[in-house]
Amino acid sequence: MAFDGCFVTGTDTGVGKTLVSAALLHTLARHHARVVGMKPVAAGLVQQGGAWVAEDVLALRAASTVAVPPALDNPVALPEPLSPHLAAARAGRRVGVAELVAAHRGLRGLADVVLVEGSGGWRVPLNEDETLADLAVALALPVVMVVGLRLGCLNHALLTAEAIRADGLQLAGWVANTVDPAMACRDENIHTLRQRLGAPLLGVVPWQPVPDARAVQLELPETWR
Repeated sequence: MAFDGCFVTGTDTGVGKTLVSAALLHTLARHHARVVGMKPVAAGLVQQGGAWVAEDVLALRAASTVAVPPALDNPVALPEPLSPHLAAARAGRRVGVAELVAAHRGLRGLADVVLVEGSGGWRVPLNEDETLADLAVALALPVVMVVGLRLGCLNHALLTAEAIRADGLQLAGWVANTVDPAMACRDENIHTLRQRLGAPLLGVVPWQPVPDARAVQLELPETWR
């Protein structure tokens, strides 16, 4: 089956999923003509050009090679920067997997590759019954895990990888992102994860005071090219 997309998750919130997702889109664009990023649920909006939009969504759009309707690449935009289920409740609405899958289906007709960026970590709740992991399972996409390199990342990464596999999905690779420039034993932590994760390391992102996705060097799995 030809490669047509992936799901990007993180070991926590604030670990650089959007930076890595945008870098992946730039890398994928060297091999596929039409690539697009999708942020199914964005929580926390800023005003730009008279419209309210998430900065994550803007970054993904800037890295995509095709423009698509906003209702498809970001079907749920919630004002407050909270967990999706809480932000949705505060906005007076319910977010469900079915509507997000429908938007993804629409994107697949407009692009060769659709990269889906999750919110927060793997088990972040969408509503009282569903999580972002349920969306990933419904989409049945290979998963890229972003590991925020800081104290505690080993446990977070290993547990997240375990959960991804327990849900029946492929951990296609992981990216180490330096979120703490003063982290002790950074390289040793990366070495430990390379030994234990059982998935290829796609790249190590150095500390960037001003994040620049184009400067990030990533190696795609062979079957994604």
